[in-house]
Amino acid sequence: MATAPRTTSSGNGDYTARHLQVLEGLEAVRKRPGMYIGSTDQRGLMHCLWEIIDNAVDEALAGVCTDIEVILGSDGSIEVRDNGRGIPVDIEPRTGLSGVEVVFTKLHAGGKFGGGSYAATGGLHGVGASVVNALSSRLDVEVDRSGKTYGMSFRRGEPGTFTDAAGAPHSPDAPFTAYETRSELPVVGKARRGVTGSRIRFWPDRQIFLKDAELDFEAIVGRARQTSFLIPGLRLVLRDERRVPGSPGADGPVEEVFQHDGGIAEFVEFLAPDPAVTDVWRLEGSGTFTETVPVLDDKGHMTPTEVERECGVDIALRWGQGYDVRMQSFVNIITTPKGGTHVTGFEQALLKVFRRQLEINARRLKVGSDKPEKDDILAGMTAVVTVRLAEPQFEGQTKEVLGTNAVRAIVAKVVEQELTARLTSPKRGDKAQSALLLEKVVSEMKSRISARLHKETQRRKNALESSTLPTKLRDCRTSDVERSELFIVEGDSAMGTAKEARSSEFQALLPIRGKILNVQKASVADMLKNAECASIIQVIGAGSGRSFDLEAARYGKVIIMTDADVDGAHIRTLLLTLFFRYMRPLVEAGRVYAAMPPLHRIEVINAGSKKNEYIYTYNELEMRRTVARLEKSGKKIKQPMQRYKGLGEMDADQLADTTMDPRHRTLRKVTMRDLEAAERTFELLMGNEVAPRKDFIIESAAEVDRERIDA
Repeated sequence: MATAPRTTSSGNGDYTARHLQVLEGLEAVRKRPGMYIGSTDQRGLMHCLWEIIDNAVDEALAGVCTDIEVILGSDGSIEVRDNGRGIPVDIEPRTGLSGVEVVFTKLHAGGKFGGGSYAATGGLHGVGASVVNALSSRLDVEVDRSGKTYGMSFRRGEPGTFTDAAGAPHSPDAPFTAYETRSELPVVGKARRGVTGSRIRFWPDRQIFLKDAELDFEAIVGRARQTSFLIPGLRLVLRDERRVPGSPGADGPVEEVFQHDGGIAEFVEFLAPDPAVTDVWRLEGSGTFTETVPVLDDKGHMTPTEVERECGVDIALRWGQGYDVRMQSFVNIITTPKGGTHVTGFEQALLKVFRRQLEINARRLKVGSDKPEKDDILAGMTAVVTVRLAEPQFEGQTKEVLGTNAVRAIVAKVVEQELTARLTSPKRGDKAQSALLLEKVVSEMKSRISARLHKETQRRKNALESSTLPTKLRDCRTSDVERSELFIVEGDSAMGTAKEARSSEFQALLPIRGKILNVQKASVADMLKNAECASIIQVIGAGSGRSFDLEAARYGKVIIMTDADVDGAHIRTLLLTLFFRYMRPLVEAGRVYAAMPPLHRIEVINAGSKKNEYIYTYNELEMRRTVARLEKSGKKIKQPMQRYKGLGEMDADQLADTTMDPRHRTLRKVTMRDLEAAERTFELLMGNEVAPRKDFIIESAAEVDRERIDA
């Protein structure tokens, strides 16, 4: 094989017509990468990684791959290894190229267009590997087949050879020689007998991707875990060697291994956020449909052909005591975050089945003439909806929405049959769970209807004019919601001072006595029976739970004002748990705050008739630094310094200046950047399970600064 360095001259010997044809296709990818991978930031980079991983996962779906390994190299490379059948290495007759080169240089080329290689896949358009190749400054591929290891390299989509220095690691900056007349797939080593698989290593092209685009290891871990649930028995290994600051691998290489044999039933248990009302129910079935699709004939022509497809349906679901909905849907293990026809069929069948069951049991459940809506049924449900079929139709290369219309009816039929059988099962366990579930749906339905009626008949004006608000509330005069503030104050002593310190024009006060109910552990009924919780919900005036209406909230800011001690922190945590669990939109909108009262007041003695100066500090370290600074500058400090043990120790002027007056105060806005992390934290610190909390306390004990403990 003759090779020659590629030159920049204007001669005609650089490329043959074949090369122009290949580069024309991949050049379109480089010019418009967003069309193929969505963007050139972190999201697009992640998409490239999953295009390659999904090819390996498709081998696992076909039952010919059990291990996949992903390595994020310290040199910026990404490597994916699998023990599948290996990319074909023989010559593809229509192009005269090896299978490896076809896969990596030809758009819309692959084994997933009805050739019988795959029954169900995630990769469908035949552009995944070639798009990644086009957007990589270097891509190396090795294939083990028939006792041999074949190897090939590409630079920005063009096949050729890199001349790496002896003993030096592979690099996209190594000298490159393009194939001039024909390509070659050389044998680069021997493979053990019976061993097959592929290894793909690529360096994303920084001419295309933004400089700050980096792979998110946590996101990769999440999707790898998800994939291991969807393909029972598949072993996925992730290794991060990049040492990215702030990541789990910052101090050295980190490795995660995932393998789950329980399938999507285990996945639902993992996702479920609340105590169970039902066990995990599995709804399985299949159906067939006919579809007219263009198929390549022996002459390379696309011929419309009517084919019969089979669609397999596998759904796991359970209901819990909460009201949050967690549903994830997949087509051939590819997640469809925006749903599609399979999710539509699932939800339609749920609504039909439950309406029918409530109609049958109307007298026992006291349903009346009301009918449940979809949200009533979905409340508290955790579900994983999966379908498997050949050549599903997606909307776009990013595969976020399933468009195959026939799937809707098949999923609906399976769910209707299987769920009806479960809800009408004579088995004692199933019967008890079905009764609890139907009662939960009826309860949600009645709550929705009550909330709607309440919303229609009651507005803020009515709430202010009526005498139903708690007598201990000291309301404000303004009717401007955005300007108004509600202070939730700890204790009667602090309330007395706060009444004098507030601006009654726009600041309202609601005192609470001590520590409220821990709503993370309590039921909804217990929470509503608790006087303090009920008062807070009533005063805010926007309802609670699923019926919470942010627009009906009577105050623009809700400010938790507790003592700056351990008990105050505990009360603040209990209140935040109430807001997080039952008034979450208020937190998400950034309307919940924590006041920051000072811990110390330093009185600086001024000479002569000049008034003494007061400085407030908010922690021990700040106090010490302030004292040291004052003493260094020759200032005298009145001793002993005042240390506030509670809000009640301040007089009205001090409380106003430090904590309540918008011109001087400091507030901490409560935000929720990561919903899942917040859920886990609240469940760990405030939930029913004691053992994880005990472990957390023991593990974190060494990090406590004992000098800060107020004992």
